[in-house]
Amino acid sequence: MARTHRNLYSQVWAWENLVEAFRKSRRGKRTRPDVCQFEYNLEAELVCLQDELRERTYRPGVYRHFRIFEPKMRMISAAPFRDRVVHHALCNVIEPLLERSFIFDSYACRKHKGLHAALERCTEFAHRFEYVLKTDVVKFFPSIDHHTLLNILRRSIADEGVIDLIALILQSGCGVPSAGVGPVYFDGDDLFAALRPRGLPIGNLTSQFFANVYLNLVDHFVKDDCRVKGYVRYADDMLCFSNSKSELQKLRSAIESFLHKLRLCIHDRKTVIMPVRHGIPFLGMVVRPGYRRLKHANVQRIHRRMRRLEQEYSSGEISSKQVLASFMGWKGYAQHAACSGLIEELGQKAAAIID
Repeated sequence: MARTHRNLYSQVWAWENLVEAFRKSRRGKRTRPDVCQFEYNLEAELVCLQDELRERTYRPGVYRHFRIFEPKMRMISAAPFRDRVVHHALCNVIEPLLERSFIFDSYACRKHKGLHAALERCTEFAHRFEYVLKTDVVKFFPSIDHHTLLNILRRSIADEGVIDLIALILQSGCGVPSAGVGPVYFDGDDLFAALRPRGLPIGNLTSQFFANVYLNLVDHFVKDDCRVKGYVRYADDMLCFSNSKSELQKLRSAIESFLHKLRLCIHDRKTVIMPVRHGIPFLGMVVRPGYRRLKHANVQRIHRRMRRLEQEYSSGEISSKQVLASFMGWKGYAQHAACSGLIEELGQKAAAIID
């Protein structure tokens, strides 16, 4: 049984925690006008936040929305900087407590885990098993049910101050636009089920953490109830390995039924059972027992990015440092695949852009 944690809320608005939350929120954004303005009046801003949190008068601000188109169109919602400080302050307190309940093979947005570790684990299981069930969730972040999430959190957090703050943060994201997300009905729903608040803004620190909390139930169902030895999850991308195709077919139905209890739907078009020797599409790569290669669409994207960087550098929109940082970021990812020739080619391209 999960341990229940109490007396947490005063830790959220403690001065030392707010200062640490500010430092974390500022990383990589020190030159942005809203960050500079907050830092200029740092003590007054933090005192104001502390008073609002202690007196329960804190209210989140308005999100800024923008779209990204790679690898696919997504709506990103950025909270005001002072709200991001609150998000960090909250996660500083509750994340270490709830992290203990996460399984080893959950890899997204966790310390000492991440994308590369997930790919390594996938490769390890590809050596050990013949078949894989690959699946994900339809419109995962926009579909997360607030009532269900709060009930999951209450199993571990018995502090109404913390729960009320989480509810405020969830409510602040209700107006975030979510393309293509319509009402979904599950067994036992009435006509008002479509009005249930749902959705987490992609871009919030809290959203990434709450997503892990939400799917942690699926992780334990797969590992503890279904006894699956080979399992990897990165966000809502899930891989289940077995030497029996029929076992994976039964597991697919079991996972689908369990997801319905969380008011989520399995992605039929993207759910496949296949031999691992054919290659597993996962996190922008194709993983085989012997090696990993970049997906063709991923290669096309980096070529488009280099052309865009060249245009932006020529027009003075970005600096040579930004060109190199973009290339090195991609290289850090790509060097985990068999593509040394492509890395060398694009490295020369980056050098030519700024020459």
